Amino acid sequence: MILEPFILFFIVWHIRKNLRLLSPNTHWDKTLLWAMIGIVILFILERTLPIAIVTKWIWHLLILGIGYQIFKLPALERMRTIIIAFLPLIIINTIKDLLEIIYLPLYEKIDNYLGFAIVFSLAWMIAMLIRSNKQNKALKKERQKTLAEEERNKFISAQKEKLELIVEERTAEITKQKDELMHAFTELKNTQTQLIHAEKMASLGELTAGIAHEIQNPLNFVNNFSEVNTELLEELDKEIAEGNLDEIKALAIDLKENEEKITHHGKRADAIVKGMLQHSRSSSGVKEPTDINKLCDEYLRLAYHGLRAKDKSFNATMKTDFDKSIGTIKIIPQDIGRVVLNLLTNAFYDVSSCANSSKETLAKLAVSEDQYKPTVSLSTKKTKDGITISVKDNGNGIPDEVKEKIFQPFFTTKPTGQGTGLGLSMSYDIVTKGHGGTLDLESKAGKGTTFTISLPNS
Repeated sequence: MILEPFILFFIVWHIRKNLRLLSPNTHWDKTLLWAMIGIVILFILERTLPIAIVTKWIWHLLILGIGYQIFKLPALERMRTIIIAFLPLIIINTIKDLLEIIYLPLYEKIDNYLGFAIVFSLAWMIAMLIRSNKQNKALKKERQKTLAEEERNKFISAQKEKLELIVEERTAEITKQKDELMHAFTELKNTQTQLIHAEKMASLGELTAGIAHEIQNPLNFVNNFSEVNTELLEELDKEIAEGNLDEIKALAIDLKENEEKITHHGKRADAIVKGMLQHSRSSSGVKEPTDINKLCDEYLRLAYHGLRAKDKSFNATMKTDFDKSIGTIKIIPQDIGRVVLNLLTNAFYDVSSCANSSKETLAKLAVSEDQYKPTVSLSTKKTKDGITISVKDNGNGIPDEVKEKIFQPFFTTKPTGQGTGLGLSMSYDIVTKGHGGTLDLESKAGKGTTFTISLPNS
C-alpha cells in the first residue's frame, strides 16, 4: 500500500495548520514546510526509482518518530488526536509489512483479516478526523473570539489612555482656571472691601457738615452760659463784698442752673462726637441694647444738615413718628446706623433732585414748582415679631425695571462719580444677614419711595 506517504503528509500538514492557528509566527512553520516538501520529493523518488523496499520502512520510521514527538512535546499536545486517529492504520500496516518479510505463510493466511482490520481502522480514522475537525473549528472560533477580545481590550486601553490624557489636560486647564478665578475673586473681594470702606468714609464725609452743625448748637449754649456765668460771678463778688446773703443765694442758684445746662450741652456734643466715631470705626459685630428712636432721630438730623452743608439752597420737611413703646432693642448700632443713614441720605438726595427738576419732571408728579415741598418721613413701630423702621420720601420714585436691580452690588442710578452702588447692597446684607431681618421697597415712578427695615426680636 502507498498510504504511508499520504498519512505522513497529512499529519505534518495538520500539525503546521494547527500551530499557525495557535501562533502565526511560530518557528515550527518553516521546518514543517520543508518537511512537507521533503515528503513530496521522497514520494516522487519512490515512484520513479526501484527503492520502494527502503522507502517503505523510511515512511514507518518517520511516522513513528513524529508520533513520538507529538506525545513527548507539550507544545504539540493538541495534535495527539490526529495520531490517535491514524494509530490503528499505522499499527496494522506496520504489522502487515513485518509479517510479509519475516513470516510470509502467516501473512498470506491472515491477509484477508488484515484487510478487514484496515477497513475498520479507516472508519476509525474518518470518525476521529471528523471529531478533530470539529475541535479545530471550535478552537478556531475560540481563537477568533480571543483575538477579537484582545483587539477590543487594545482599543479600550488605547481609548482609556487617550481619555486619561484628555482628562489630565482638562484637569490642568480647570486647575489653572480655578487658580485664576481664585486670584480674581481675591482681588475682587479686596476691591469690594476697599469700596465699602470708601463708601463708609464718603458717608462720614457727608456727615461732617451735619456733625459740625449739630456740635455748633451745644457749643453755642456752652459759650453763652459760660459768658453769663462770668457776669454772674462778677456780681457775686460784689454781693459778697456787700454781705447781701439773699442776692448771694440767688446768684448761686443761677450759677448752678447754668452749670447744669453747660454740662447737658457738653454731654450732647460729646454724644455727637462719639456717634461719629462709632460710625467711622469697624463694626464690633456684637449686638447691644440700643434706643432705636434716639439713633434714628440723631441720624435724621445728621443726614439733613449734611446735605444742607453741600447745598445751602436745599430745604426739606422732616417728619418723625417714633413708637415710644419700643424702648431698647438688641442690634449692632454701628451697622443699623449706617443702614438708616444710607436710606435717609438717598431720600434727601431724591427729594433734592426732584426739587431741582424741570417743570416737565414736576408735572409728572402732578405738582407745580410752588406746590412741591420736599418731605422725608422717618417712623418706627413696634410689631408682634419685632420692630419696623420706615424711611419715606415724596421724590421721583423708582421705575419697575430698576427695582429688581436696586440691591445688587455696584448698581446705582446716580450720575458717574456720585455713587459707588454699594450703599443699598451693604444695607441689605446688614439687615438680612447680620440681623435676620428684611429690607423691603415700595415705590412707584412719580409717587415717591418707602424703604422698610423689619428687625426681629432678639
